Amino acid sequence: MLRRLRIPLTLVVLTALLIALGYWNIRPESFMNNEINTPPREDNTIDFFVIHAHSVQYQADGTPKYEMTTDKLEHLKTSDITLLTRPDLLLFRGTALPWHVQSKLGEVSPQGKEVELIDAVRVERSDSKGRPSILTTSRLTVFPEKDYAQTQQAVMIEAANGVTTAKGMKAYLNDGRMHLLSNIRGQHEVR
Repeated sequence: MLRRLRIPLTLVVLTALLIALGYWNIRPESFMNNEINTPPREDNTIDFFVIHAHSVQYQADGTPKYEMTTDKLEHLKTSDITLLTRPDLLLFRGTALPWHVQSKLGEVSPQGKEVELIDAVRVERSDSKGRPSILTTSRLTVFPEKDYAQTQQAVMIEAANGVTTAKGMKAYLNDGRMHLLSNIRGQHEVR
């Protein structure tokens, strides 16, 4: 009888030994440590996109506020950021002479509080005499609700009477004034 119990008893001991070895090699803590050390994955899932988008917004009196077209508009679901490809904006600001804003790329923050224009940014406006003023830079951040724009990048402003360059700019759109930050250079014609 003792002989018949020896084989099952040996198997039980071997099984317990294998379970103990497995526990030390594959502990639940080792799984938890891997999860902690793994950086969170950013989910950039696009929940909708529009090709050749066109949008017009009007003011309360029925006059146009802005008109925007873009080759492609993509909305990122998790961050609520909207990506624009080749945005082209006419910003009327209550006048018949709109600001014409273009860039290669754009990013619009949630609720449109901040718009980042990226690569080959061009802002053009003509005065009442038809003379254009053109501002170019590589990156421009616009805060539409505050009527304010800024950049830390190099800026070039071409106007009827000359060219001004600077590093960095703050633009107060309501006041129609710009504050150039540093390395300001100008070449102007006297008429």
